[in-house]
Amino acid sequence: MHDVDKLNWIDGAWVEGDPAIMKTWDQAIWLGAAIFDGARAFDGYAPDLDLHCERAVRSAANIGLKSPMSAKEIEAILREGIRKFPAGSPLYLRPFMWAEKGGLVPDPASTRIVISLSLTPLPQPGTMSACLSKFRRPGPDMAPTDAKAVALYAQAGRAQAEAQSRGYDEAVMVGPDGFVAEFSGANLFIVKDGVALTPKPNGTFLNGITRQRVLKLLRENGIQAEERDLRPQDLDSCDEMFSTGNYAKVLPITRYESRDFQPGPVYRKARELYFAYAKTQPV
Repeated sequence: MHDVDKLNWIDGAWVEGDPAIMKTWDQAIWLGAAIFDGARAFDGYAPDLDLHCERAVRSAANIGLKSPMSAKEIEAILREGIRKFPAGSPLYLRPFMWAEKGGLVPDPASTRIVISLSLTPLPQPGTMSACLSKFRRPGPDMAPTDAKAVALYAQAGRAQAEAQSRGYDEAVMVGPDGFVAEFSGANLFIVKDGVALTPKPNGTFLNGITRQRVLKLLRENGIQAEERDLRPQDLDSCDEMFSTGNYAKVLPITRYESRDFQPGPVYRKARELYFAYAKTQPV
């Protein structure tokens, strides 16, 4: 394809651009039953694409939807879409599902799906600052935290807007228990005395696929990596800090509150290992 930056699979056909897909009274428009997942393709690779598709199906079920397609069918459509762009294009891949009917309880039989691909460069390492936000992640008894639900992102947006108003790029959010959860849009790692530490999953944040992959890669390569309950004060004394997430993969934090960091050896190893792993995952 040429001169197309967005492509969408809707009702069995490919549609270019940014088409309208919802109606005024769709349940998701005003009552919120919608989920998405994000994956990536770049340089001819699509790391963990199967896991992202599987999570999309689980997320739908966890908020009362029923995916019209299996994870394998979603994955096949995405791979077909990737091939419609020039080879090696950096793409953001997004299965999106929502309810058309129902009241507060969505009608699962009304679930629709759009599978979208967007030409989106991978962010590159640079300067990135973060601060602690007053806005918290909800607990699993407060919100659908077991899904990549659209509803969760309003709170994340408030945290990031607060951080930006203070002159920072990103926000660190804690959960209702006071433990560090994640950044507003990515998982969080710190390093202390050569040990990589990341918040222990407790239901307040998405246990990211890239997060899990980085943990596994570090451990397999002899770097101590632990999941722990982290307090905000643990961030005040760490040696390194970095983020993991599908959109940007692995990026360093170079300033937290008033402290400046240089990208450290554990971050560099995590990024190196992740992109080496990605090369084992061809489109």
